[in-house]
Order: sequence, then C-alpha cells, then structure tokens
Amino acid sequence: MCGIAGTYRWPDGKAVTDRLTETLAHRGPDGSGTYAHSLGDGEVHLGHRRLAILDLSGTGAQPMVSDGLALTYNGELYNAPELRAELEGAGVRFRGTSDTEVLLEAWRRWGTDCLPRLRGMFAFGIFDERTGELVLARDQLGIKPLFLLRRGEGLVFASELKALAAVTGGSLEVDPAALVASLLYYWVPDSRCAFRGAEKLPPGTWLSCRPDGSVRRGRFWDLREVAAEGQERARSGDVPDLAAVVEESTRRHLLSDVPVATFLSGGLDSSYLTALAARDRPGIPAYTIGFRAEDARFEAMPDDLRYARRVAERFGVDLREIEIAPDVQELLPRMTYHLDEPVGDPAAINTFLICSAAREAGVKVMLSGMGADELFAGYRKHLANLIAVRYRRVPGPVRHSVAAAVDRLPVATRRRGLRSVRFAKRFLTFAGLPEETAFRRSYTLYDREELIGLLDPDLAPAVDDVLTEHADVYHDNALDDFVNRMCLADARMFLPGLNLAYTDRSSMAASTEVRVPYVDVEVVRAAFAVPGARKIAGRQGKAVLKEAATTVLPKEIVYRPKGLFSAPLRAWMSRDLAPLVREVVHDGLLVRSGFLREDALARMVAEDAAGQRDHSKHLWHVLTLEHWYRDATSRAGHDSPTSTA
Repeated sequence: MCGIAGTYRWPDGKAVTDRLTETLAHRGPDGSGTYAHSLGDGEVHLGHRRLAILDLSGTGAQPMVSDGLALTYNGELYNAPELRAELEGAGVRFRGTSDTEVLLEAWRRWGTDCLPRLRGMFAFGIFDERTGELVLARDQLGIKPLFLLRRGEGLVFASELKALAAVTGGSLEVDPAALVASLLYYWVPDSRCAFRGAEKLPPGTWLSCRPDGSVRRGRFWDLREVAAEGQERARSGDVPDLAAVVEESTRRHLLSDVPVATFLSGGLDSSYLTALAARDRPGIPAYTIGFRAEDARFEAMPDDLRYARRVAERFGVDLREIEIAPDVQELLPRMTYHLDEPVGDPAAINTFLICSAAREAGVKVMLSGMGADELFAGYRKHLANLIAVRYRRVPGPVRHSVAAAVDRLPVATRRRGLRSVRFAKRFLTFAGLPEETAFRRSYTLYDREELIGLLDPDLAPAVDDVLTEHADVYHDNALDDFVNRMCLADARMFLPGLNLAYTDRSSMAASTEVRVPYVDVEVVRAAFAVPGARKIAGRQGKAVLKEAATTVLPKEIVYRPKGLFSAPLRAWMSRDLAPLVREVVHDGLLVRSGFLREDALARMVAEDAAGQRDHSKHLWHVLTLEHWYRDATSRAGHDSPTSTA
C-alpha cells in the first residue's frame, strides 16, 4: 500500500512530481523514490511513497525500473504467488519477493491482458521507455483510488485529489454539480469529482497516453457482466460454496511480511473474518470501538462491545478496545482534509482512530468486513425496499392514516433517541415510490423538492442531472432479481463512492493498509450467483452469508441484531457541535455564497432540536461540506460554487 504520482508531458514535470510525492508522504512513510525519462520535447516523471508490506528490502522499492519498463504501484496482489510461479515457468528470473516485481513482469509478458488476471487491489502507472507510452490502471472494484487531470497533451495523476490541487496553483475550480451530488448522497459518486477537470479513473479500466498525443481507454472488467453471468449460474443451480470462497479469500488477504490485525465490531461480517483469520494466525490482534455511555444511550446504539468480547474469547483473539470520545471540533477539519472530497459519513472518524491506534502498536495491515452488506443485501434499506413492495398494495387511505400517525411521533426524548420511530419515519419517505426512486430515497438524504429547496435555485438543473445519473446506473442491467438489482447498484455506486473511498483515505491518513476480503473478485462472482431470495429470507438480511458463517461462529453472533459502524451523531450535534452548527447555518461560507439557503438550514436545525425529525446526518454533512469548501476556496481563491458555466 503506497502513494503514487506522476506527470506525462506536463510543464515543470520534475518539480510537480516531487511536490505530488511529498503531499502523499502519509501514505508511505517507509520510503520514497522518483523516476524521470525524456519524451520528445517533454518528459515523464513517476513518484512513489512506500508503505512496506511485502519484501521489506530494497528490491521492493519504487518506482521499479527494469529493462525499459518503469512502474509506480499502489496495492496488493493476493494471487502474486501463482503469477510468480507461472512467470518463472516461462523463464522470468526475479530479483526479490515483492508483488510489485510480479506485476511489472506480468505487464511485460501480457500487457493489458494481464489486468483481468490480477486478484487484489491496485492502482498503478507503468511507462514503456521504448514506445513512450504511459498506462494507468485501477482495480476491478475501485478499492484503490487514482485521480488524474489532463491538459492539452499533458497529464498528471496521483493517489489523492489533494495532491493534484496542491500542484495546480489554485487553478482547480469547484464543480457545483459534484457538491450537489454530495448533498444528495453525503459523498461524491465515483463518476464525479469535486474539482472541474479532474477525474477518477473508473474501476476496472485503463487509460493510455502516447507521444503523438493520442489517449485511449479500455475496460478489462465489468460488474454488470459479472452480475449477468451470476444470474445465469443461479438459474442453472450452480450456486457456489460461499463458506469455501470467503475462507479462501480471507486466507489470501493475510499475505504479509508485517503484522496483520482485524477490525472487530462484534457484528457478523467482522466476526466471521476475524474467526477465519484466527485459524491461520492464532492470537491475531483485533480492534474494536466503544462510545461514551451517555452518547450510546442517547443514540440508542446496540452494545456491540460485548459481542466483540465474546468472539475474541472464543477464538483466542487479542482484543484491543478503543473508546471513541473524540474532540470532534478538532478532528472535523483534519478529517475533511484527508478525505479529499466532502464525505458526510462519521464512520471515517472511527476508521482513522482505530488505524491510528493500530499503527502506534506497530500494526500496518488491517482486515475489514467492508462490502458484505452491499453484496449480500445486509443493509436495512434492502429489506425495507422489499417490504415497501408489499406496503404499496395497502389501500391508500390506510397508508395515509399510518403516515399521519407516525409523523406526529418524536424521534427523541431529552435523554434518549427513539430508534424505531426514526426508522418508521424514514420508511414512509420512500415506501410509496416507484422501485428506483424508492431505492434512491431509502439511502440518500433528500428528495428532489427538498434538495432544490436547500440550494440556489439556479442549481435545479444540476439536481435533475444527478437524479438522472442514479436512475441510469440503477436501470443499466438485465437482472430480473430485485434484490440483486439493489446489490448491483450498491456495488457500482455506494461501495466505491463512499465506503471504499473513506476506508482508503482514513486508513492511509494513519499510514495503515486496510484490506477488504469480501470485496474480492471471486467473492463478488459468488455473491451474484446467489438468488435474491437466499440473500433476504423472510426478514433476515444476508441470510446466505449467515448460513455460511454458522460453520464457524456461534448462532448468537450470527443472528444477533445488526450493529452500526457509525457514531453517536445526535449526541454530537446536540452537544459538542451545536455552536458550530449555528455558525455554519447563519454565517457559513456556503450560505454567504448563496450555494445553500439559510432559511432551509435553519428550519432543519429547529426541527432536529424539537425532536420531531432526525436531521443529525444532514447537518453533519453540511459541516463537512462547509469545512471542505472553506479549504478548497482558500486554496483556489474562489468564493462561489454556484456558477455552472
């Protein structure tokens, strides 16, 4: 796991690459390197910051240069041993034991045809001195990030957007449509970028630059095709042995020359991985979080900690507990900086604090249960949307009466949040809508009218563009299975846009690598070969994964109520952050610029304070957006994001 950067025919390329690499220092404190090569009337430069995980010696250093190829690479290849053996059988002689060298030699032998053969997480740039071609590539599922910016025949790329912003002299302008999208989702979709002109290389694709100025793009892996193939497998009865697939993926993800630990929330996903990891690594450390008692009580949060302790005791795991009681006012601007784009999920704070504690204890690699909910329909929204299909058959007058009664209920008392009321109110915002609209509304923050009412009226077209994009992605498949349609949409949007993004950025801010065994190409293939009826059985989400986990875990862990890898937002917003909320609502830069409407924000604050509606997530994201925008505009010298010209 590392930070990569580079320039291709870019003015002052050496200085730019040096600064890019310096900005990424937190991603790789174990070493740094640069590479340069002339290219006609220009140059190519590659930079690298190293977090040494495999082959800790100098033979694993980067950029790696060998016989006319130069590679800067971020990631891990879990099938590197098999690829190495195949290449050695073809006569390749390796100098060291790193997966970097395996990737370089695989590229030399197979070119872009090697990409679908790679099993792991990766983003890299590889330059061929003989042809003058630079190729960028990103892994199949978007686990690793890669940002780029093209101007004329030049290109600059980096692992983080802040690095591009730092070297462009403040010339990057905020993209208002991306901010609109972030308000809807509370994150910026992978298809958009917070700055105009910059872009994220899409998952499962490559981009090639040549000296003649031509740029080509290619796709080597398509999640829609994988889902369609999975549906055909399911129809033929070829349902995989999921327990075997997950166990094999977990074992591969333990490949490391440095200590490995796990996240252990006490929920199904992390408990299953931790139990499997403990088979191969007895006594493996695991990190879990708890919250201040008053915060957890106010948020009506489940007691995850006791379940984590049971798993640790049963499997001989070295459990390390961290209480999350951060100074959120101090952490907010720091996290905003590291997250690169406005991200309103407080789970990023949890990830950062856990990874920081692990790093202080000498742990560089963590395993996370990320991805299981998206692939196996484990979120409440998946079950809720299935229930909504039946709810829409209820006569209209009855539904109106139910809605009116629920609307009058408070979401919190002075001492305690009422979780079931929050869920009921949320359900009724989408239960009567068409399929795609209901699915979107079940996990986003606003409907169309609410979002338009919050923004500068001139941004209404941008709202419609964002909503249309969601509909296009949701419908862009041939699946006839409702549950798997939801899973596919999540795997294409929610997973790379939010969960993988904040996990990468928060962990790398602590110089720690997080691996995600569920987000593995073989696990994904298996997941889409499972019919939706086996993912949600009755009112049980992730039913097929739970069935697999019972071969390892006790049923009290497998079938416990779902926990949340989140934070006590209502407590924070009503106590720690209340003054900051007032400041942003009445005198924030986004309000003064006209991007957000003060009256709409003030109404949200009043409704939340009265306990009638739960706007804590909305207001948290407004805070993150405000802090991100202040930093972005102070760097760029702009003060208005509302222009769509």
